[in-house]
Amino acid sequence: MTPDPAAAIATPSVEATPHLLRRVGLFDATMIVMGGIVGAGIFINPYVVARQLHTPVLILAVWVAGGVVAMLGAFVYAELAARMPNVGGQYAYLRDAFHPVAGFLYGWVLLLVIQTGGMAAVTVTFARYFLELTGWPISERAVAVATIVLLTVVNCLGVRAGSRVQSILMLLKIGAIATLILAGLFLIRSPYPVLHPVLDRPPFLDLVTAIGAAMVPVLFAFGGWQTANFIGAEIKDPTRNLSRALLLGVAGVIVLYLGVNFVCVRALGTEGLAASTVPASSVMRMAMGDTGARVIALGIAFSTLGFLSQSVLTAPRVYFAMASDGLFFRAVARINPKTHVPVLAIVLQSVLTLVIALSGSYEKILSYVVSMDFIFFGLTGASVFVFRRREMRLANDISGTGGSYRVPGHPYTTGLFVIACWLVVINTIYKYPGNTLLGLSILALGLPVYAFWARRKRVQE
Repeated sequence: MTPDPAAAIATPSVEATPHLLRRVGLFDATMIVMGGIVGAGIFINPYVVARQLHTPVLILAVWVAGGVVAMLGAFVYAELAARMPNVGGQYAYLRDAFHPVAGFLYGWVLLLVIQTGGMAAVTVTFARYFLELTGWPISERAVAVATIVLLTVVNCLGVRAGSRVQSILMLLKIGAIATLILAGLFLIRSPYPVLHPVLDRPPFLDLVTAIGAAMVPVLFAFGGWQTANFIGAEIKDPTRNLSRALLLGVAGVIVLYLGVNFVCVRALGTEGLAASTVPASSVMRMAMGDTGARVIALGIAFSTLGFLSQSVLTAPRVYFAMASDGLFFRAVARINPKTHVPVLAIVLQSVLTLVIALSGSYEKILSYVVSMDFIFFGLTGASVFVFRRREMRLANDISGTGGSYRVPGHPYTTGLFVIACWLVVINTIYKYPGNTLLGLSILALGLPVYAFWARRKRVQE
């Protein structure tokens, strides 16, 4: 087993050594889980699904299926969090289950593709909604830079400041989504039927293919629960609280997402939903006129800002863990002695996000984020099998404790999650071979970079 240097940092033997502090409680951890999932996608993606499937039952069914996959993922990550409640989350699970190169490659694509590309797109989205709401005579670029700089400063002040800001923004998101759901339920005067018809075509291969295509934006919208595990070393009683936060957070998001999609198909019908690229705004305009449209625009702005806040808070802990392992620049592993956070890791991610956002290349990056993300989701799910097998062979857990949580229904539920992840990857390769190849190329470029850092580490030791 590869030792976890982050664990030593989280529990220092020398009092004067700066270290990460456990200051995030259950409520803030749950808000972080939800904040990592809920972005702008839920306000927009329903129309993408409606263009693939044309009955309310099918549309709602794929969102239910997406929620099931997300909950299975929460089960998996809850057990891993209980086993290894240290900094780095998914990076550490892949490193210890398979090989340090697996963890490094995840951190590599997280920094260059998954996290920064997604953040860049969301930053631009926030800037557009912000300017639409305020009418200020400034550029989108200025708003994007100011937003990322502000969130970076907040999170450099400490994990408590970052998590509190994230919790406030998540509560505002919940309020916006609840307003949309209530308006759609009680203020729409001529709703469309929701329970019929059931199918829009015969139950053959064409339907299966359409369902598969519809699942991609659904699973993308449900993704992000895993990012809370990145800050395991800063959560109070993580073996209990992180597992609970994952399950509570994902369950809460499922309720919100199903509510949004129910009112969208009820208010707009399947054809109207497929025709509207801004379905949430369309529902609110029907329910409350222009005031409703402005309310939901404000909600989307809060939602995007909350996602950015959560991203600045969580993902830099992966680069910090990589640097602590000697597989990245050592300076990235430094902890600020006053705020007890990895300031350089946070700044590094924010700088790369702004470079991508200002260059406009985020649209290309987003086209292969899904395949990259789900490759590592599947590997992480498979790591549970590895840890369980080692546990049986050694009669104790790899980390010294079996953890207080076990995946219910393992190995069947864990296997189903892994299979679902691989199916998404296969579908993405089939649908978008060029984009997937670009993503795999970036992944492959990480191999010589890993070799460089591993060789340098051996020389230094």
